Amino acid sequence: MKVDIVLLAIGLLVAFVNVTTALTFDEERLSLKKFVTSAERIRSHGYPTETHTVETSDGYLLTLFRIPYSHKLKNQRSYRPAILLQHGLFSNSDCWLSSGPNDSLAYLLTDAGFDVWLGNARGNIYSRANSQITFSSPKFWKFSWHEIGTIDIAAMIDYIRDFTGQQAVHYAGHSQGTTVYLTLLSTRPEYNPKIKTAHLLAPCAYFAHGSHPIFQLGALVGTPGGLWNTILEDMELMPKNDIVNRIADTLCGVQPNLGKQCKDVVLWYAGDGYRNTNLTSLQVLIETHPGGSSSNQGIHYLQLSKSHKFRQFDYGTKKNRQIYNQDTPPDYDLSKITARTYSYSSANDALCGPQDVDTLVGNMLLVEDYRVPDPSWNHMDFIVANDMREVINDRIVKAVKSYERM
Repeated sequence: MKVDIVLLAIGLLVAFVNVTTALTFDEERLSLKKFVTSAERIRSHGYPTETHTVETSDGYLLTLFRIPYSHKLKNQRSYRPAILLQHGLFSNSDCWLSSGPNDSLAYLLTDAGFDVWLGNARGNIYSRANSQITFSSPKFWKFSWHEIGTIDIAAMIDYIRDFTGQQAVHYAGHSQGTTVYLTLLSTRPEYNPKIKTAHLLAPCAYFAHGSHPIFQLGALVGTPGGLWNTILEDMELMPKNDIVNRIADTLCGVQPNLGKQCKDVVLWYAGDGYRNTNLTSLQVLIETHPGGSSSNQGIHYLQLSKSHKFRQFDYGTKKNRQIYNQDTPPDYDLSKITARTYSYSSANDALCGPQDVDTLVGNMLLVEDYRVPDPSWNHMDFIVANDMREVINDRIVKAVKSYERM
């Protein structure tokens, strides 16, 4: 049995025990919460929205949500510079909306006069189709974040440019959203002129000093051609099940005891504690998270933690020679990134910590290397912190407006 299915079964068993032994329900609480899409969230706050489908060169159908203008500004007839926001691993476009109009980056940019596009990578809950491969085929999951960067992000940028008629776009990414940006621009440098400014929140490329317990799995699945790699490659990581997700979301939202446990799970992934977390925003995030991904994305990250290099997927010596014409995967050449890039990182990031950000900064040219002064700021605080507007989002809005001289 696939390992992630076993973990899912264990999780469900624990939840069942908690519910049956410690909690009671009334009929109202048994009513499952409705799944709310990014488009519905946007409209619920009075903003206009559009849903676009982008087909990649290898057939994946990606969903982009657009907030074309601000209903507050009524600026639909004015020039509105385009910006693409890209989520992290296990995430989706909802991460840019979960804190509402007063704090979330998507709304702040819209109200600052920008044309905001929310990307969704192949395999997540909004991009689960391919015109050439059936969803049930293992081939559907045969990709890592390398393909998301070099194919998906490139396709999104080109689509937005064609649709709006603008020659270049702004970009912001969180976590894996930064990795795919670095991957694209270092591998396909012709995309550098298509980026006006880029904003990397919790930038992830090097993992020599990652303190999160998840990196201990690198000893198992970081070895190309090993047993665990063979078992785990080319499959969905943390499979999406509509019924299970609705039950989990409902229980996390209405039961105080379970709600705390749900938040603990998310924050365990993020790092350390609730100190900065807006728990209301986190609850909204849980509604559509985890958002779906390929196991290869996780394996690729674990390979980096073992090699201490930022490089392409390692298939083992034999296959590497066939694909790369060398024994080991090639490094991503960050010196090829010439686009105007800003970095925003923090000291308490257990996944992409300050020493590894130092390595990234030392290998590329940045306009600004901003370190959050609060020592408790963690990986998820860039998305759901109480003061993320003042600490991060206002800085981004100021930078893109300055570029446009708005």
